[in-house]
Amino acid sequence: MLTFLININKQYWRALTLLVLALITLGSLFPVEHLPAAPGSDKTHHLIGYCALMLPVAIRRPKYWLAFALFFIAWSGLIEVIQPYVNRYGEWLDMLANACGVLIAIFISQILRYLAVRYNTN
Repeated sequence: MLTFLININKQYWRALTLLVLALITLGSLFPVEHLPAAPGSDKTHHLIGYCALMLPVAIRRPKYWLAFALFFIAWSGLIEVIQPYVNRYGEWLDMLANACGVLIAIFISQILRYLAVRYNTN
């Protein structure tokens, strides 16, 4: 099953990444009167969102995958700068949570790659 998911990711990593990036951007910049109540911490949501953004790239590992990671972190910083202009709150701790999500995705991808190789050789 893990090999199947990694192979699907190889085909669709660009589309998955663009979809998650679009959802994060729209969700972060859409003006709202009140933020909807959601379980958990705001920082946890940021971490999970950016982990989901980076994971397809980290698993696929295109030539410039580290540049993608830096771009996503910079993108999150840009969003934090823009948010006060669209009736939202920009917080630098959100950017830190986003960066942690990117790093966790890289770590998870290493574990998945290891397990896939181990699974295929045994």
